[in-house]
Amino acid sequence: MAALPLEEISVQLESPNLRDRMVALASLRDVAPEDAVPLIKKVLDDESLQLRSMAIFALGVKPTAESYPILMKILETDPDYGIRADAAGALGYLGDVRAFEVLARAFYEDTDWLVRFSAAVSLGNLKDPRARQILIQALDSQEVVLQQAAISALGEIEDVESVDNILRFAESDDWLVRQRLAEALGHLPTPKSVSALKYLEKDVHPNVAEAARISLKRLEEKSDRA
Repeated sequence: MAALPLEEISVQLESPNLRDRMVALASLRDVAPEDAVPLIKKVLDDESLQLRSMAIFALGVKPTAESYPILMKILETDPDYGIRADAAGALGYLGDVRAFEVLARAFYEDTDWLVRFSAAVSLGNLKDPRARQILIQALDSQEVVLQQAAISALGEIEDVESVDNILRFAESDDWLVRQRLAEALGHLPTPKSVSALKYLEKDVHPNVAEAARISLKRLEEKSDRA
């Protein structure tokens, strides 16, 4: 299907029909960021939360000088926790290291676990080692999904010193936590990581065992290249 002209997309984004606006926004997928962002901005305050969520995600994958400040403002001021969580996630996709402070603040200060979860995931996506203390703290959260996010993010930032902190989750009752641990250890080359992965390779849940196998192979390949 041929791409719609930008003028036509612009008009369609103002349609009273939600489906028309959603189709128009989706059609910006292959449009250059400089051309797409001004059009994405047209629906950032749409009455549909679903469309707003789509627009915020679109900003995260369309880096321009405007993308970061817009997402930062949404994360810090929007009254809807789902929208704030979307903005936190989009900042991770954007990969702008300036987002570290605003994501750290959201993790510490936002009252909703979903926003804090998105912030933790995005701190991992930024691969900024300054996130270590925040993520170590998140391991003690009462929310299992926050523990999962923190384990994954510690792997993403390749924080080898955190291995002792995350190994306690090898006995977690939640198989997703064990899977996240197996995946993270594949980025943390230490003898303890290898031992833990050999243990997790025998896990009763196939997803955990497979993740451990993949991570062991990754560590072996990394060792061979060293």
